[in-house]
Formats: sequence, structure tokens, C-alpha cells
Amino acid sequence: MLKVGLTGGIGAGKSEVSRLLVECGAVLIDADRIAREVVAPGTPGLAAVVDAFGEEVLAPDGGLDRPKLGSIVFADPEKLAVLNSIVHPLVGERSRELEAAAGDAVVVHDVPLLTENGLAPLYDLVIVVDARPETQLDRLVRLRGMTEEDARARMGAQATREERREIADVVIDNDVPLEELRGRVKEVWAELERRARA
Repeated sequence: MLKVGLTGGIGAGKSEVSRLLVECGAVLIDADRIAREVVAPGTPGLAAVVDAFGEEVLAPDGGLDRPKLGSIVFADPEKLAVLNSIVHPLVGERSRELEAAAGDAVVVHDVPLLTENGLAPLYDLVIVVDARPETQLDRLVRLRGMTEEDARARMGAQATREERREIADVVIDNDVPLEELRGRVKEVWAELERRARA
């Protein structure tokens, strides 16, 4: 098994790169998806989040009101640390279960906060999806409907572009058209397969 960490700033296009890697044959373990699972209605994770932040982080259907929680934690580093201390151990445990089931594959862990949490040593190789901050901001406002203020707060809560590039074994530039991105991902995939066989 080759364990690959995939990361990038919010709006850099990491999801597109992970989708293309899956097309090539990677097994994807998506930390964001798992983070949603571990705080789904009825889970101990959601109960712990409500204990920490109060009933106002619940949506009318009893699920987590993610925008409401985001507006609380992304404005306050201490509150973000509390949330992370609840969610990250649960995500880590579930990720290990999924990895154990993957067998002898190239396993790509899509981890938004890989840099921030010092997780690079856990992987055989780290891929960073990189885009200019202007590109990230445009995508967040135009494609995700965030306000510019919210988008800047989320970007500001993450590692800098330089910090991410520092831990990268491979950088994928995503300030390019999709076809060019697809070609670059195929090159990277060939390298991953070569390493997996070595």
C-alpha cells in the first residue's frame, strides 16, 4: 500500500484533483466526508459538539448547522481548537478503519488540514494542490456562494501557501484549465503507481 496525503487551501481545487485520482484508480479516504459522518445526528460526535457549543449549532432537523458552527469557530482560534479536539480523533479512527480495508492499493487521504496538524509524516508522499489566493477567493465567492469576508476568514484560518508547499513532495498547480489539470494528475498517478510497485 502507498499512503498519499492530499491537501490544499480551501478553494484550491483539491476535490477536483481527488476525483481525477479516483478516475485513475486511487482509493480515496476523504477526511471532510468522514468529519460529516462522525457528527451526523445520533452520533457521540454530534453530542460532544452540542455540549461544547450549545443547542444553537443544531439545524431544525436535528443535524449540525455547519454554517452557524463555522461562523463561531472560524472567528475564534480557541473555539476552533475545541472543535478540532472533538472531531479529529474520531476522523483519525474512522480513516484507519477504511485504510485497513483498502488492501494493496494507492490510498489517497484527502486531508484539508494536513499541514496545520503536522500530519505529513503519516504519509509516504504528500501532494499539495496549489492555487493563487485570488483564484481561491474567486472560487469560494462565485462557486460556493460565500461572502468575501467569510471566504477570507476561512483562508486566514488555514496554513499559508508557503507552509503547504514546504511539506509537499509533489505540487499540482490548479490555476490551469481542466484538461491541463487532468494531464498533470495523470503524470502524478504514473509516479504513484511506480512508487507503489517499488
